[in-house]
Amino acid sequence: MTINDAHCHFFSSQFFNTLARQRPASPDEDAPDIWRELKWDDPRTADVLADRWVAELDAHGVSRAALIASVPADEASVAEAVAHHPTRLVGFFMVDPSAADAADRVRHAIDELQLRCICLFPAMHHVAVTDDRVTRIVEIAASRPGVAVFVHCGVLSVGVRAKLGLPSRFDMRLGNPLDLLTQALAFPTVPFIIPHFGAGFLRETLMAADTARNIHVDTSSSNGWIRYIPGLTLDAVFRATLAVTGPSRLLFGTDSSFFPRGWLKTVYDTQRRIVDGAGVNASDAALIFGGNFDRLFPAAG
Repeated sequence: MTINDAHCHFFSSQFFNTLARQRPASPDEDAPDIWRELKWDDPRTADVLADRWVAELDAHGVSRAALIASVPADEASVAEAVAHHPTRLVGFFMVDPSAADAADRVRHAIDELQLRCICLFPAMHHVAVTDDRVTRIVEIAASRPGVAVFVHCGVLSVGVRAKLGLPSRFDMRLGNPLDLLTQALAFPTVPFIIPHFGAGFLRETLMAADTARNIHVDTSSSNGWIRYIPGLTLDAVFRATLAVTGPSRLLFGTDSSFFPRGWLKTVYDTQRRIVDGAGVNASDAALIFGGNFDRLFPAAG
């Protein structure tokens, strides 16, 4: 069965440079000190990191993966990685809608850099999904074929920021999946992706997906948010989601990010066991673990 990962983070050199600039105690700290402090591997150049990702995918039998530029203004790093391996990697990028040049950056990322998915983090950037600035960004996606919009909802925790002592002033009140309905219903041709089953807003995610059939759900990470709902299990989360979205709107993902940890096979193993245990037939499982990703993001010719 083809395995595609819809949720991996690309921690480039630019990513570490951005974190270094955000450390108030040492604004001139070199980025290498950041990854060394974290006991992670040096990402080196974008093409070298792309090679490492592809080797990691090969080692685990993964066909293709989405790579997310994990800070605003890092589109070029992911674009270089994708250009290096266009049949294996798909470029996602984070945008801050409050930035004055947000719309221009989105157009450049899609039209010039050939990236395929806009990633919005309302709680992080303090811009509601219903905001006119977000609408202008979604309008750009709607005017280009094959562009999706990823919207992080629910609990937001960025582990690397916590390890480095960087503040994370996230307003999680802005992460309700029901707010996404405004955009999803207004732009029915745009595929929207809610990661982590809504990260604590499972009910709201399912309500939104039941209302708008262009809303997709990704399964990524260990989904530790289930501890906020007493008695809930990941098995039950999968079953409830499949009952609403069916297999055609569920995208497998791991939330893999840094090396040497690499691709999170444990996430795949757990989710594969759950899907098999839920009695999902082979063709539907193939959609979840690979086919839906290929449909939304066809491989480069």
